[in-house]
Order: sequence, then C-alpha cells, then structure tokens
Amino acid sequence: MSLAMAVTAAAAASMVAVSPAVSPPCPAVVVHATFAPAAQARDHKAVTYDTKLVPVSAKVVVVEFLGKPRHYEHEHEHGHEYEHGHGHDHGHEHMGGADRSTPTQSPSPQSPSPTQSPSPQGTQSPQGKGQGTSVGVWVRGVKAHHTFGVHVHTKPCGTMPDDSGPHYQNTKDPKQPSVNPKYANPRNEVWLDLTTNGHGEGYAKAHVDWRFRDSDARSVVIHEHATATGKGHAGMAGTRVACVKVPFKG
Repeated sequence: MSLAMAVTAAAAASMVAVSPAVSPPCPAVVVHATFAPAAQARDHKAVTYDTKLVPVSAKVVVVEFLGKPRHYEHEHEHGHEYEHGHGHDHGHEHMGGADRSTPTQSPSPQSPSPTQSPSPQGTQSPQGKGQGTSVGVWVRGVKAHHTFGVHVHTKPCGTMPDDSGPHYQNTKDPKQPSVNPKYANPRNEVWLDLTTNGHGEGYAKAHVDWRFRDSDARSVVIHEHATATGKGHAGMAGTRVACVKVPFKG
C-alpha cells in the first residue's frame, strides 16, 4: 500500500465510529507530493523555500473531508508510516483513538463562533452542524523534533513564499494583514501546527464547522515555528518554509 493510500485510509477510519454498519467517508481531496525546489513551482504540487527545514525529497500528504466527523470509539493504528508521528489536533475530533496532543490555543472568547456569527461569505448549515470540513496533513523527511506552524492559504504556491496569499478566513478580517485574534484563530481559520518526531515525521488534523468558499482556498503553507495567538501577533508563525497546492472543495 502506498503512503497516500495508507494515510487516507487511516484518516477515513478516524472520522467515523467503529461499526460494521458504518462505512468510512470518501475524501473530497487527496494530495500526495514530494517537495521540489521553489523554482519548479509551476510543475510541482509541493515546493520548499527552506531546504534545511523542509529538504527537497521530503514528502507530504494533505486530505480534506466534508461533513461532521464522529468520535472514534476505539484506538486504531495509523499505519506503519505514521504510527510513531506526533502532532496537534486543533478541532474537536481526534485523528487517533486517544487524544495525543494539546491544541496550541484554546478558542478565544472573542473568536467568531459558527453558532453566533455565521459568515455571509462562507457555507454553513443551521447552527454550524453537519456541514463542516476536516483537513489532515502528514509530513515525512522534514526537520526532526521541530514544531511547524501550518495553515490553509488562499492562493496556489509560487516561486516566492508570499505567492500563496494570506490565511483563508471564514469571516474575513477587514484589516489586513490579519493579526487580530477575533479573526486569526483556529475557529475562523484552519490551523494545522505539528511537531515532528526523531525521524522528521508528523501529522495534524483540524475540524471547522464551515465549508471553504469555491476557489478561495488553494494551498497549505508550512511556517518556521508554531502559530502565535496574542493580540497583534495572532496567526503569525514566522517565514514560509514550504507550500503545497491543494484544490480544496467548498
């Protein structure tokens, strides 16, 4: 079984309750890529801007699921490739049966909640239930024992780090760049911060109660350090060290 097939199957299994009557959901998007030099962005799905942190030939898988995931009833292995990886879960569900990590931030009291202030631009069901989005990211061969900030961005990767545009936001901050925790938070954006193990492997998963606007979410960007949460710095995670083109579905 290939790396992409293994992690996709593991992610699908973790989205549903373990029951013979329940079939794992089908992913809306799966991207499996090897990082290439930034100069080759036009012809590759994933590029690196810092080869010390994300070497050329490191690998990445990004998976998107639509709908509301259910809790995992029993602990399951993620497959040989990532069973020893570590990461952060910024949503309300877990990739594995046990909660193996802690979010970098508890949702801010000022954070926009889908049940309180739904975005006129995003797609939501009543009370933000049933129409959410889950995104998982796996990396292998990057810098070991390192924490990366990882976010969904609005534009595709390019030869320059800033080509991928700003973070995708369900409710757009009228002031850009957005560093206000009311908008730059893991409920209004997709944050996938992860910490690698000694082999340079890691994963993270996030769930939000909304859908992407069509063609407005086009990449996953890996940053040099964990995401900040304080006022005036919220959402910042240092320089962009790598990027993955992902055609997210709305």
